[in-house]
Parts: sequence; structure tokens; C-alpha cells
Amino acid sequence: MTLGSRIAWDDTVLPFQLDASDIRGRIARLDGVLERVLRQHDYPPAIEALVAEVALLTAMIGQTIKLRWKLSLQVRGDGPARLIATDYYAPAAEGEPGRIRAWASYDEERLDPTGPGFPQIGKGYFAILIDQGAGTTPYQGITPLSGGSLSACAETYFAQSEQLPTRFELAFGEARSPGQAEAWRAGGVMLQHMPKASPLMSGGGSGEGGLLGASDVLSGEEGENWSRANLLLDTVDALELVGPTVQPTELLVRLFHEEGPRVFDPQAVEFGCTCSADKVRQSLSIYSAKDIGHMTTDDGIVTADCQFCGAHYEFAPETLGFEAENGGLGPDADQ
Repeated sequence: MTLGSRIAWDDTVLPFQLDASDIRGRIARLDGVLERVLRQHDYPPAIEALVAEVALLTAMIGQTIKLRWKLSLQVRGDGPARLIATDYYAPAAEGEPGRIRAWASYDEERLDPTGPGFPQIGKGYFAILIDQGAGTTPYQGITPLSGGSLSACAETYFAQSEQLPTRFELAFGEARSPGQAEAWRAGGVMLQHMPKASPLMSGGGSGEGGLLGASDVLSGEEGENWSRANLLLDTVDALELVGPTVQPTELLVRLFHEEGPRVFDPQAVEFGCTCSADKVRQSLSIYSAKDIGHMTTDDGIVTADCQFCGAHYEFAPETLGFEAENGGLGPDADQ
């Protein structure tokens, strides 16, 4: 494989369908995106792994939805790993990349930095928020944390909230290519049974805490097809998932050649943040001049930092809040 072909599949999501099994899926590769997300923060290893997992889930889930604006994943718990949040922004136009950003909040004093990350989230929830933009009502689906990993939580979400049997197989970590510095790479496969026009199920399921699972949704030939596809996916190894030496198309044929795999146009993804000085001003517009005064530093300015991209903003306090000069539009508003 040439260097060019390796690069062509980095930071991409490849949609596919298994015609013989009525199953759709995604193969994702993240390298530069994940490297940008993680290198701007000094996260301990336990948090880095959680952020990598959620970013990979976000890339695959976001690409499955007819999205006009933004999909967000949030994981909140009462443990030392308090919050992992990601956003996926749909491409602004055909042929343009989707954009991903992510960050985490944690209690450094309570965290075991090198221990497994998922148990350190504690009790909490896994949430997916879909916002189609102005004039629409955002949709939010929530499921309890269960199953021992964030990918298992995502599987439970789709079974419980959407009644779509879903499977994720992920791999991520720091890797070193010959002659290059160590860098983050991640890869994964998502399988999802095609949606059916069936009545919503009620009552408890076979999953943890009575939550629904794939076996509660599928039966008969559909259940057999789903089990067969999952057994095939069980044969994948981490190096095949993260690449870069195995192309996604080659992996798809290796795993599912008897299932009639059919690929669609790949979607490029890149790191992207939507923060701006105007958005910071808007978020502070609910505060009075007195409140803004409490936020002002000894140097006479108000500062704000974006948790996602690290951008740093500085403002004159008199330009902020609902009592601001120029209506809070800043010193250049009338230019």
C-alpha cells in the first residue's frame, strides 16, 4: 500500500450495507482528529481513553443520521470522570467534511489516572442530543450507564430508545509508524440492523437492569442474520481496525464477503469548533454589570477559554452583560 492510499482513509467514515443480512454499518478511522482533540489537553491516560472512545462513537453515529446541524454525545456520572462531551457537525455542503470536537471534566484528586476509565464514571447516564438547527426542537435520548464500556452504553441506547440492534467494535491508542512520532489512532466498525416498521416494545428486556438488547428486538431469520454478522465481526483484531496498513474496503471484504457488502461514498471528518467572541458575549448577556464585575480580573478584563479547542478570549467588562455599552456588541459594533 502506498502512503497516499493510507492517508486517503485517515479521518474518514465509510458507510456500507450487507445486502444478504439487511444490516447497515460504518467503518471509521480517526487519527489527526483525535490527535488534535487530545494533544491540546493534558488528560491522564484514563480520561484520554474515554475521550477517544466517545469521539469514535460520535463519528460513526453522526454519519448515520440525516443531520442538518449537530449531534452531541454526553456521558455524565458521579465518579471522578465526571463528564465526556462531544459534538459532530454535519458537512456544510456536499463534499465538505464533517467536524468533531470533544472534551472531558474530571476530579483529579479522586481519579486513578492509569486505571480503567469506565468504572470511574460511576452512576450516571449516556445521552444523545440531535439539534437540526434554528426553528426545530432538539431531540434528546438518555439511557443509564451499563454494560462495562461506553460502546456498550451506545448499543443499549439504540436498542432501548430506537429499537435498533446495534454493535460497535472499537480500538484506539497511541501508535508509532516507522520514522514518525507517536500519535493517537482509532478505528471501529458499527453494525446496525435496518429499521423495521414494527410496534414499540414495552416491558423489561434481557439487558442489565432490564434494558432492551438485540435479542429482545430480533427473532427468527433476522436474529440468525444478526448473530452471523456479529460472529464475523468477532474475528477482527485491533490492528485491522486502527490501520493504517489495512484499508477499510479490504477489511469489509475480509469480514463480510459472504454477506454481500456494498459501500457508499466515504465521509471525511476533521477537528472543528464553533466557538467565537460573539458567542461568549451572548452567553454572558444574561448577567448584570455587578455580576460581570465579579468576573473581572485584577487586570480589568474578563477572560473566557473554550474547553473544546483552547481558544482564549478577553473582553472589556463594560462591553458585557445586558447593561453593556453598544448593546453588548463590543467596541467595534458601529464600524
